[in-house]
Amino acid sequence: MNIASLEDESVQARLIQQILSEAGHQCTIYSAGREMLAALSRGNDYDLLLLDWEVPDLSGLDVLRWVRANLGHALPVMMLTSRTLEEELVTGLQAGADDYMIKPIRKGELVARVHALLRRNKPVPAVEAPFACGAYEIDPAAEAIRLGGHKVELAPKEYELALLLFRNPGRLFSRDVLSNSVWNREIPATSRTLDTHLSNIRRKLQLRPEHGVRLNSSYALGYRLELVDADSTPASEQ
Repeated sequence: MNIASLEDESVQARLIQQILSEAGHQCTIYSAGREMLAALSRGNDYDLLLLDWEVPDLSGLDVLRWVRANLGHALPVMMLTSRTLEEELVTGLQAGADDYMIKPIRKGELVARVHALLRRNKPVPAVEAPFACGAYEIDPAAEAIRLGGHKVELAPKEYELALLLFRNPGRLFSRDVLSNSVWNREIPATSRTLDTHLSNIRRKLQLRPEHGVRLNSSYALGYRLELVDADSTPASEQ
């Protein structure tokens, strides 16, 4: 895949490029926001953008806003930032970021998040083969999710929500993205519909570390199904 990274710090830029190259991707580095915008304006075609928040002349956040205003929402964008305040991360997500990663950069996490975002743009096959996620067996053709060989009974929207999460482990979903993907509309923040469905699938599917997954949630940031090593999970977390 062809990835563009906005990063002005040379050591970090080389690290990102090396990690992505080793993962089989082509990575073009831009050291300034206006340089990246010029390339995008010329029609340079990328499958994913990685944007450092703080770069010379035009911030990654400004680049993100330009991308969403001019190129739409089809192009996946992940923010790489040293900022950890929740309100700042919310600002990035509200501006249109699909995900974020807090520095320092960790190779395994970067590759996993990049692959999760790239999968989003791949069309789902007409007949999708069964796949596994943690201890779960997911069979999209049969609309079935099994745990320990037994089918878990889910309501239709619960199944759609669970399927979306299982297809994208590690990806952060905002409330708006989840509601639009499953209900084809935005669900008001005052509604408990999404929260109720998430609570139901967490309970019915037993989304716990001993089954290889953890559903992390933040009302402000969103929701992420994470793969975990059940064998290395402390007993207090199980």
